[in-house]
Amino acid sequence: MSDETSISGAAMSLDQVRARLDVIDTEMLQLVDERSTLAAQVAAAKRAAGNGDTFGLRVAREAQILRRLLATPRQGASTALTVRLWRELIGDSLSRQGPFHLSICANNDLPRLVELARFRFGSAPPITVAASPDDAIAAARTHGGVAVLSLHCERPWWGRLLAEPQIKVFAALPCLAQWGSTGALAVGKVDVEPTGADQTFWVTDAAGPAGAIQDKLGQDGVAADLIADAWGLKLFVLGGYYMADDERLGRAPGQLSGVIGAAPLPFDV
Repeated sequence: MSDETSISGAAMSLDQVRARLDVIDTEMLQLVDERSTLAAQVAAAKRAAGNGDTFGLRVAREAQILRRLLATPRQGASTALTVRLWRELIGDSLSRQGPFHLSICANNDLPRLVELARFRFGSAPPITVAASPDDAIAAARTHGGVAVLSLHCERPWWGRLLAEPQIKVFAALPCLAQWGSTGALAVGKVDVEPTGADQTFWVTDAAGPAGAIQDKLGQDGVAADLIADAWGLKLFVLGGYYMADDERLGRAPGQLSGVIGAAPLPFDV
């Protein structure tokens, strides 16, 4: 229904539009309130099942919810508005189920990174600024902890995840394609599962130009793009979801290499 017409199709006056908005606002609040109360029931059900200490973040389910919503016909609600609203609702629900906190490590892009983290995780989880990538990753080891780290850090923090398989990359920021290319990654002790439209993050110490590594991977049908390079390590993003033991990656160049996580592709308009 257009903002300028009523259900009957007749033109609405400004007062009528405002009155209708008041009704919608009340109905929306009632639904949001109902949704929020369900978070407590989710937490209770997990405790009853013996999973009360499990971090409630479910990356694959979140992606499926948002993709379904974005595929729903809309007239006025933009992609950015839809994603922002549901990210807030999901983040609030997670915070009601148990500990949920963010640790951010940036280089010279802290304000931007905080903005992207809030867009991805909502305003509910508290944010602390880590002095180093080590501190951020240490926070991600704690219950309900998520670290958001810039790819522009001088140290290749992402390389150390090869030795910490319990800490995985599970999100790329920004989460909207229209906001630009990946500039940061979120990591935590969460399950990483395929969602049907994914990207995998793979580290290698292979020497030589990135193009030669990409060509070698391409011969096995693996599409790869270099997104970070430091201290003799290279970080590639692979098109699709790859398991750590994928034989195609086992044939790739490098003595020290491996998958450090995967994430849903950014949502697009």
